[in-house]
Amino acid sequence: MTRRRKKPKDRKKFRGIYILPNLITTASLFAGFYAIIEAIHGNFEIAATAVLVSLVLDGLDGRVARITKSASNFGVQYDSLADLVAFGVAPALIVYFWALQPFGRYGWVAAFLFVVCGALRLARFNVQIGEFDPRYFNGLPIPAAATMVSMVILMYYDLGEWAPTRHGVIVAMIYVLSFLMVSNIKYYSFKKFELFQRKPFPVLVAAVLLFLVIAIEPKIMGCLAMASYVISGPILTLLLLWRRRKEPYTDIAEGLETKTSESS
Repeated sequence: MTRRRKKPKDRKKFRGIYILPNLITTASLFAGFYAIIEAIHGNFEIAATAVLVSLVLDGLDGRVARITKSASNFGVQYDSLADLVAFGVAPALIVYFWALQPFGRYGWVAAFLFVVCGALRLARFNVQIGEFDPRYFNGLPIPAAATMVSMVILMYYDLGEWAPTRHGVIVAMIYVLSFLMVSNIKYYSFKKFELFQRKPFPVLVAAVLLFLVIAIEPKIMGCLAMASYVISGPILTLLLLWRRRKEPYTDIAEGLETKTSESS
């Protein structure tokens, strides 16, 4: 028997990885892991802040990869695994130690549901890239869900003695966020919003006012902003459905107008 010679293209398909974007992804993963450690020690404000740091790094690695033209399939898969830890496991454990532990089975089931729904959301996103309108996300993004959890915790400590008692509302919030992640509700992705292109002057004024409002009470306003984004999904989905139902009637009306003009 003669050995089959390997073709040159079969010898080595993996030729290395890009260092810079994957180092940023590793830093995002480290921030998520650090958040888990701080949550175990009961430092929930630090843990929630670490998740937000991971969020910034997660947005940075993709932009760096596109700017430096160093995007790769390895980077995409590594980024998804880092997101699962930083935005799935970390927020679930933080909120469990912070508020869900007294609820026993209902508490840890809610935390696990957040993790598994986040994993399903990431897997679905990876296989559906290019199949949907890039202006919209299909389901609540897992970074947004993790940010919502972190901002609620930070707002709670910012309110101090005015903070409400942690009770079943937190459990309900985790269940709602979990189901929103695996739903087909549309969320605006902001991918078409380019900061380096010319915009009307009122857009700059609105951005400055928004910055000032958030700067006054960053934790409270940040939580309200994230809550508004979470609520915007169902509203946007209803508007898109209304437009789709309205389009057939518009097409019929335009057809009738065309026929009338041709006959005259």
